[in-house]
Parts: sequence; C-alpha cells; structure tokens
Amino acid sequence: MSNLTIFVSTNRLSMANFFTKYQSEIISTIILLVILLIIRAIIVITVKKIGEKSGTTEARAGLIGRYVTVILVLIAFVIESYILGVEPNQISLVFSSVFAVIGIGLFAIWSILSNVTSGVIMFFSFPYKVGDKIKIHDKDYPIEAIIEDIRAFQLILREDNGDLTTYPNNLVLQKAVTLIEKDALDDANII
Repeated sequence: MSNLTIFVSTNRLSMANFFTKYQSEIISTIILLVILLIIRAIIVITVKKIGEKSGTTEARAGLIGRYVTVILVLIAFVIESYILGVEPNQISLVFSSVFAVIGIGLFAIWSILSNVTSGVIMFFSFPYKVGDKIKIHDKDYPIEAIIEDIRAFQLILREDNGDLTTYPNNLVLQKAVTLIEKDALDDANII
C-alpha cells in the first residue's frame, strides 16, 4: 500500500469518527440555521410589505433587513455556543467584556446610535414620505423643504431655493413637523 492510500483511508476513518462523535451537535446546528433563516425571511418579507404599504423606498426596507440579520446572527452565536457545550459563565464573561467595550464606544458616539434608532422608528411610523413638502419648526433654524431621501442617519431635504440640507433623524423626531404639500416632488424640483 502506498502512503497516499493509507493517508486517505486514515482521513476517512477520522472524518467518520468526527461525524459520529458530534452527530447531535451537527444536527442541532443545521436545525438552528434553518430556523433562523426562515425567521429572517419572514421578517424581511414583512418589513418589505410594511415598506410598500407605507410608500417607503426599497433601500430603507433593505436597511431594516440588515439590522434584523445582525441581531439574528448575534442570537445564533449565543445559541450555537450552548449547542457546542460552552458553559454559561464563560458566555457571560465574553459578552460582559464585549458589551463593556461596545458601551464605552457607543457612549462616545451616542448621537450616531440615536440617529440609527430614530431611522428605524421613522421607517415604521413616520407619517411623511419621499416627495412630501414639510416644515420643521425649529426656533433657531426653521426649514421648509421637500424630502428627497430618508436615510439611516438623516433626512435629505431640498429647500425652495435649491439648497440641499441634511437633517438628523433624532432631531426630526424631537421637533414639530407640519406637512405643507403631499407628493410635492416632481422632475422640475430635482436639480
């Protein structure tokens, strides 16, 4: 027998032993992945239907879908660690360390997190859509403009004089906003 034949037969034997030894973990992992993929598909389809019903863009629905995917991946890591036999105190140690670092980082950039959270809230409950002319009642700098885009961090507004203004999502939720004209965006207004 050649060395290659011995190597191949040894590898087959070790792979067979591996699958036999970890059969329940492999099956549990496959079931977990299938369940999470089904849940993700249901949530993404639901978000897209909500987006179509409320007249929002596909890009915004895709953004919410990405947020859901990240959350499901984090949940999958926790469940998978239990499947593979990691002790709960080890998991809590890792997560407390990670969340401490993330917490310090997010405290430093809390406004970004606030804008992203506001963007998610606006996706589901913002009464205005792209093309609407609104007035934001800000005592220092009131704005009357047409909504050109609603992004994760800010609104893109086109003022009557042609100026392009970005307005943070968290401030839009804190200020009074009046609808001036529904569907005011037309090709003549786009510069």
